[in-house]
Amino acid sequence: MRLTKEIMEKTVSGAVGEDALPIVDYLKGKKDISEFTIAKDLKIEIHQVRNILYRLNSKHLATYIRKKDRIKGWYISYWTVNEKRFFEVYDKLQEQRLENLKEKLKKEQEYREGLYICPNLCTRMNFESAMELNFKCPECGRILNPQDNSRTIEHLKTMIEEIEASA
Repeated sequence: MRLTKEIMEKTVSGAVGEDALPIVDYLKGKKDISEFTIAKDLKIEIHQVRNILYRLNSKHLATYIRKKDRIKGWYISYWTVNEKRFFEVYDKLQEQRLENLKEKLKKEQEYREGLYICPNLCTRMNFESAMELNFKCPECGRILNPQDNSRTIEHLKTMIEEIEASA
Protein backbone atom coordinates (compact mmCIF):
# COMPACT_ATOMS: atom_id res chain seq x y z
CA MET A 1 0.00 0.00 0.00
CA ARG A 2 1.27 3.48 -0.90
CA LEU A 3 1.24 6.40 1.52
CA THR A 4 -1.20 8.91 0.05
CA LYS A 5 -1.17 12.60 0.84
CA GLU A 6 -4.61 12.28 2.50
CA ILE A 7 -3.50 9.50 4.88
CA MET A 8 -0.26 11.34 5.63
CA GLU A 9 -2.07 14.60 6.43
CA LYS A 10 -4.79 13.00 8.55
CA THR A 11 -2.26 10.91 10.46
CA VAL A 12 0.15 13.76 11.16
CA SER A 13 -2.64 16.21 12.07
CA GLY A 14 -4.33 13.73 14.38
CA ALA A 15 -1.22 12.29 15.99
CA VAL A 16 1.17 15.23 16.40
CA GLY A 17 -0.45 18.39 15.01
CA GLU A 18 -0.74 20.27 11.74
CA ASP A 19 2.48 22.19 12.36
CA ALA A 20 4.36 18.97 11.52
CA LEU A 21 2.92 18.71 8.00
CA PRO A 22 5.59 20.80 6.22
CA ILE A 23 8.39 18.76 7.82
CA VAL A 24 6.81 15.40 6.99
CA ASP A 25 6.10 16.59 3.46
CA TYR A 26 9.73 17.71 3.14
CA LEU A 27 11.10 14.42 4.48
CA LYS A 28 8.81 12.12 2.49
CA GLY A 29 10.88 10.03 0.12
CA LYS A 30 14.18 11.25 1.60
CA LYS A 31 16.52 9.49 4.00
CA ASP A 32 18.78 10.71 6.79
CA ILE A 33 18.30 14.47 6.45
CA SER A 34 20.02 16.71 8.99
CA GLU A 35 17.77 18.68 11.33
CA PHE A 36 19.80 21.78 10.40
CA THR A 37 19.11 21.20 6.70
CA ILE A 38 15.40 20.83 7.42
CA ALA A 39 15.38 24.08 9.43
CA LYS A 40 17.32 25.97 6.78
CA ASP A 41 15.31 24.71 3.79
CA LEU A 42 11.92 25.25 5.45
CA LYS A 43 12.97 28.52 7.11
CA ILE A 44 11.87 27.32 10.57
CA GLU A 45 13.78 27.86 13.81
CA ILE A 46 15.93 24.84 14.74
CA HIS A 47 14.27 24.45 18.16
CA GLN A 48 10.83 24.28 16.50
CA VAL A 49 12.08 21.70 14.01
CA ARG A 50 13.52 19.58 16.82
CA ASN A 51 10.31 19.84 18.82
CA ILE A 52 8.25 18.63 15.87
CA LEU A 53 10.72 15.88 14.98
CA TYR A 54 10.73 14.56 18.55
CA ARG A 55 6.91 14.56 18.57
CA LEU A 56 6.95 12.58 15.32
CA ASN A 57 9.51 10.23 16.82
CA SER A 58 7.37 9.70 19.94
CA LYS A 59 4.68 8.21 17.64
CA HIS A 60 7.36 6.36 15.63
CA LEU A 61 6.43 8.35 12.51
CA ALA A 62 10.03 9.48 12.12
CA THR A 63 13.31 7.85 13.05
CA TYR A 64 16.77 9.30 13.43
CA ILE A 65 20.41 8.45 13.77
CA ARG A 66 22.89 10.59 15.65
CA LYS A 67 26.37 11.28 14.44
CA LYS A 68 29.10 13.36 16.01
CA ASP A 69 30.35 16.30 13.98
CA ARG A 70 34.13 15.80 13.82
CA ILE A 71 34.87 19.50 13.52
CA LYS A 72 32.59 21.01 16.18
CA GLY A 73 32.15 17.94 18.36
CA TRP A 74 28.35 18.30 18.46
CA TYR A 75 25.88 15.55 17.82
CA ILE A 76 23.67 16.02 14.78
CA SER A 77 20.50 14.03 14.18
CA TYR A 78 19.64 12.77 10.72
CA TRP A 79 15.93 12.10 10.18
CA THR A 80 13.83 9.75 8.03
CA VAL A 81 10.04 9.42 7.84
CA ASN A 82 8.83 5.93 8.83
CA GLU A 83 6.19 5.56 6.11
CA LYS A 84 5.14 2.04 7.16
CA ARG A 85 4.07 3.29 10.59
CA PHE A 86 1.63 5.85 9.12
CA PHE A 87 -0.91 3.15 8.27
CA GLU A 88 -0.91 1.74 11.82
CA VAL A 89 -1.30 5.17 13.40
CA TYR A 90 -3.98 6.15 10.85
CA ASP A 91 -5.99 3.00 11.60
CA LYS A 92 -5.70 3.61 15.34
CA LEU A 93 -6.83 7.23 14.95
CA GLN A 94 -9.81 6.11 12.84
CA GLU A 95 -10.76 3.54 15.51
CA GLN A 96 -10.61 6.22 18.22
CA ARG A 97 -12.62 8.63 16.09
CA LEU A 98 -15.25 5.97 15.40
CA GLU A 99 -15.47 5.13 19.11
CA ASN A 100 -15.86 8.83 20.00
CA LEU A 101 -18.56 9.35 17.36
CA LYS A 102 -20.50 6.30 18.56
CA GLU A 103 -20.34 7.55 22.15
CA LYS A 104 -21.50 11.01 21.07
CA LEU A 105 -24.35 9.46 19.04
CA LYS A 106 -25.42 7.43 22.06
CA LYS A 107 -25.56 10.58 24.22
CA GLU A 108 -27.43 12.55 21.55
CA GLN A 109 -30.00 9.75 21.23
CA GLU A 110 -30.48 9.61 25.02
CA TYR A 111 -31.45 13.28 25.08
CA ARG A 112 -33.38 13.35 21.79
CA GLU A 113 -36.42 15.11 23.28
CA GLY A 114 -34.84 17.02 26.12
CA LEU A 115 -31.94 19.25 25.14
CA TYR A 116 -31.75 22.96 25.85
CA ILE A 117 -29.31 25.45 24.42
CA CYS A 118 -28.39 29.05 25.18
CA PRO A 119 -29.16 31.54 22.36
CA ASN A 120 -25.55 32.76 22.73
CA LEU A 121 -24.30 29.15 22.49
CA CYS A 122 -22.74 29.40 25.96
CA THR A 123 -24.06 26.05 27.07
CA ARG A 124 -26.12 23.04 26.07
CA MET A 125 -27.71 20.71 28.59
CA ASN A 126 -30.35 18.08 29.21
CA PHE A 127 -33.82 18.76 30.60
CA GLU A 128 -32.95 17.92 34.21
CA SER A 129 -29.96 20.27 34.30
CA ALA A 130 -31.92 23.04 32.58
CA MET A 131 -34.77 22.64 35.07
CA GLU A 132 -32.36 22.91 38.03
CA LEU A 133 -31.20 26.25 36.61
CA ASN A 134 -34.78 27.44 35.94
CA PHE A 135 -34.01 27.27 32.20
CA LYS A 136 -31.49 30.14 32.50
CA CYS A 137 -27.99 30.02 31.10
CA PRO A 138 -25.43 29.83 33.92
CA GLU A 139 -22.98 31.86 31.80
CA CYS A 140 -25.02 34.80 30.52
CA GLY A 141 -28.43 34.47 32.21
CA ARG A 142 -30.51 34.25 29.01
CA ILE A 143 -33.45 31.86 28.75
CA LEU A 144 -32.51 28.43 27.36
CA ASN A 145 -34.32 27.25 24.22
CA PRO A 146 -35.31 23.67 23.45
CA GLN A 147 -33.10 22.15 20.77
CA ASP A 148 -34.00 19.58 18.15
CA ASN A 149 -30.93 17.40 17.75
CA SER A 150 -32.28 15.12 15.00
CA ARG A 151 -29.96 16.69 12.39
CA THR A 152 -26.99 16.18 14.70
CA ILE A 153 -27.97 12.53 15.12
CA GLU A 154 -28.25 12.03 11.36
CA HIS A 155 -24.92 13.76 10.77
CA LEU A 156 -23.21 11.53 13.35
CA LYS A 157 -24.73 8.43 11.75
CA THR A 158 -23.43 9.52 8.35
CA MET A 159 -19.93 10.13 9.71
CA ILE A 160 -19.92 6.71 11.40
CA GLU A 161 -21.06 5.01 8.17
CA GLU A 162 -18.30 6.77 6.18
CA ILE A 163 -15.59 5.62 8.57
CA GLU A 164 -16.93 2.06 8.70
CA ALA A 165 -17.16 1.94 4.89
CA SER A 166 -13.54 3.06 4.47
CA ALA A 167 -12.24 0.49 6.98
